[in-house]
Amino acid sequence: MDPSLYPRMAAVEDAHWWFAARRAIVGRLLDRLELAPDAAILEPGCGTGGNFPMLARRGRLFAMDNDPAALRFAAARGLAELAEGALPDQIPFDGVRFDLAVMTDVLEHLDDPAGALRALHARLKPGGALLITVPAGPWMWSDHDLTHHHRRRFRAAELNALLGAGGFAIAYLSHYNFVLFPLIAGARILQRLRPGASSTPRHDLAMPPAPLNRALRAVFASERLLIGSVRVPFGVSLIALARAVPGPAPAAAGNA
Repeated sequence: MDPSLYPRMAAVEDAHWWFAARRAIVGRLLDRLELAPDAAILEPGCGTGGNFPMLARRGRLFAMDNDPAALRFAAARGLAELAEGALPDQIPFDGVRFDLAVMTDVLEHLDDPAGALRALHARLKPGGALLITVPAGPWMWSDHDLTHHHRRRFRAAELNALLGAGGFAIAYLSHYNFVLFPLIAGARILQRLRPGASSTPRHDLAMPPAPLNRALRAVFASERLLIGSVRVPFGVSLIALARAVPGPAPAAAGNA
């Protein structure tokens, strides 16, 4: 992500409808895991730490990011053991095997998503859980993706294949942010059609007026009542819950 956006993200992510509703959905799915109180939890690509309150109450939280500026904001929360690191080759916290890894909108930033998933598999306990969210639909590519330094948006079949190749058995995979999908997709298409759009990328981290923010949060967060039970074939993003299959992850093509 553009480093200049970290202060803005830190300022809004606790209350902004999109972040708050995503945490509600992710939290409901994590409730199904019945983690032990001392579970070791890893958040790679933690950014400014918006997920920390949700994750820290579920176990001992370890978090990493490759940007020192983001880590400074995350450290201010005082809820996680932090270290600079990057996927796939620089995972810190030597000697710790994790019960859970959570990556919310991280995989799309990486040059080697398959290698990142194999690396996480190696650091999870056998049967350990991975919860991951990514932006969906390559056709929805827009200014938002450019500003946030995304490499790609994913199809469901592509994410399914990557997780399987990374050594994970998928328990659940679905689109989400589907209620607001028509509005968001329409806005992204209009952005792309706007003259000069590709040369003037814009973020969407502005805080809406309070009444609108509350309404959007309530609408989006209501999906937590279905996510985990129903697989939805459309939406702005994808969410998956998977388990690390015991044994090494399959070797990358050409490296077997």
